[in-house]
Amino acid sequence: MRTTLTLDPDVASELERRRREGLVLRREVNRLLRIGLLHDGEDAPPPRRGPYTTPSALGPSLVGSLDDIAAVLARVEGDDHR
Repeated sequence: MRTTLTLDPDVASELERRRREGLVLRREVNRLLRIGLLHDGEDAPPPRRGPYTTPSALGPSLVGSLDDIAAVLARVEGDDHR
């Protein structure tokens, strides 16, 4: 069977690298397709998930606003923090 395929750039690059190493492109593509078709669905990577986010239920800051560092240090370490 003769057909035309549009390859993704990374796949085309890897096939070109293998061709430069002396492999026959047609044989290599057929070999790789056979392997892929035989193992289709087996040990497939898990589906992609969205980015992980940490839970934000930590509650308010124990020292109040963190905007004024001097006030935070005074509250945590006392007025002698300097």
